[in-house]
Amino acid sequence: MTATTAGPISELEDPPRKITARPLFVDRVFHGGARTIGVSVLLITASIGLFLALQSIPTLRRYGLKFFTVSDWSPDRGVVGIASVLLGTLTIALVALTIAFPLAFLSALYISEYAPARFRPIMISMIDLMAAVPSIVYGLWGFFLIQPAAAHIARWLSANLGWLPFFHVRGDPHAAVWQVSDYYASAFIAGIAVAMMVIPMGCAVMREVFSKAPAGEREAAYALGSTRWGMIRSVVLPFGRGGIIGGTMLALGRALGETIAVVMIISPAFDLKFRPLENGTISVSALIAGRFGDSSPAQLSALLTAGFILFLITLLVNTLAAVIVSRGRSGAGTDI
Repeated sequence: MTATTAGPISELEDPPRKITARPLFVDRVFHGGARTIGVSVLLITASIGLFLALQSIPTLRRYGLKFFTVSDWSPDRGVVGIASVLLGTLTIALVALTIAFPLAFLSALYISEYAPARFRPIMISMIDLMAAVPSIVYGLWGFFLIQPAAAHIARWLSANLGWLPFFHVRGDPHAAVWQVSDYYASAFIAGIAVAMMVIPMGCAVMREVFSKAPAGEREAAYALGSTRWGMIRSVVLPFGRGGIIGGTMLALGRALGETIAVVMIISPAFDLKFRPLENGTISVSALIAGRFGDSSPAQLSALLTAGFILFLITLLVNTLAAVIVSRGRSGAGTDI
């Protein structure tokens, strides 16, 4: 009786209803503003790259691949190349990362895992304030305070590890009266100043990723009898591997483009050498800052070409860092 009076089951079911939610005016304004700002940043970055690329065409047409293989920079003689400039840029950045990475890593680990809760905001603020110090202050600090002490450290390294090519310095480090100027204005001293500038960036990324380690995995490690260091080694560090790599690469991108502090410390030298302790080096940013004011149109094009190469390198490093950070571990595969 039920089947004859009620009819088919499909006729008794309610048809699906469409749920439409109209965003509020404030939400639409926020979304539109955020989208506009994001697109504007991309357009500005693309316009900078396009401008540098167009300005680089005359130089690349004139010098070709020799622009990347020649180490001398003598526009008056028609000889222009950035081989030594790129090597000097890389040398300063590597010295900065060698010093900054352990400091940033240990600072981030201590703040997120060991520091008392009431002191964490203070320590975070102190490290973040390092990023607000102007570059010229770091340059003055490196030139007047760090350079005299670093020269003695460089001499000791050269005297005891000079058999390694990158620790060798011309001259006799064992001499009773040694030439102090041989160790001044080097990539080593400039790298120390740059390291202090990139520590906040690397530390901030690592600290943020360490603090996001899953609480469930932390508690599971403790429940299995793990010590604090055991929990960090088996949970926090695997989870934060992407943040460690990404923060380091972001710091590398910052170190590659530092200008003022490097210009104040180094002594310009277009030598194709990898000797961080020895006097004299040059970087792309320092080259542009030092030669931009009195350059002819042809020299200006060469400088902009060097800036375009630095732009591409920095963009590549920062993009890879962002990808690595965004693809950080989700918590799977932890071995407790």
